[in-house]
Amino acid sequence: MRELTNTDLVALAGAGDADAWREIVRRHLSLLWSVARSLRLGEADAADVVQTTWLALAENLTRIREPAKLSAWLITTTRHEAIRTLKLRGWETPVDLTGSRADQPAPEDVVLAGDRATRLWLAYAGLTDRCRQLLRFVAYAPDLSYDQLARAMGMPVNSLGSTRSRCLTALRRRVGAEVAT
Repeated sequence: MRELTNTDLVALAGAGDADAWREIVRRHLSLLWSVARSLRLGEADAADVVQTTWLALAENLTRIREPAKLSAWLITTTRHEAIRTLKLRGWETPVDLTGSRADQPAPEDVVLAGDRATRLWLAYAGLTDRCRQLLRFVAYAPDLSYDQLARAMGMPVNSLGSTRSRCLTALRRRVGAEVAT
């Protein structure tokens, strides 16, 4: 079963093949859980969403227009069901009422952190495209070597350090200007 495509599995499962169903579940179960949990659902709600997604697949298996895109169909269905669940719950974030609040930030710290983040993003938005691209690589792909980063940026390796330094200096100045205003 592992060598079959999603198209093959959908056809077999639609014909009642239990092994095909098991393979579909094996391939996609962790994906569905990660989608549900990425929307900050609690464990019980995420389990309900995943179960509802499997039910929707069972009900619609023979009507899927592009079986090759089964993963995308499952992700979309899970996301829609998770959002529906969140709307029903009012976008609540579960809180442990029995635990201590010592590990939670004070409300004023949350507000200040949000303010700092807003100032940073405003300053970042004011940078040149090249600086934004370089800083994005540095932040989101810190494991890239200088050679890889230079290739991705389309610039010589020996100018990468000085360009990065100038971009960070410009960002610091802009953040400082945001604080002043």
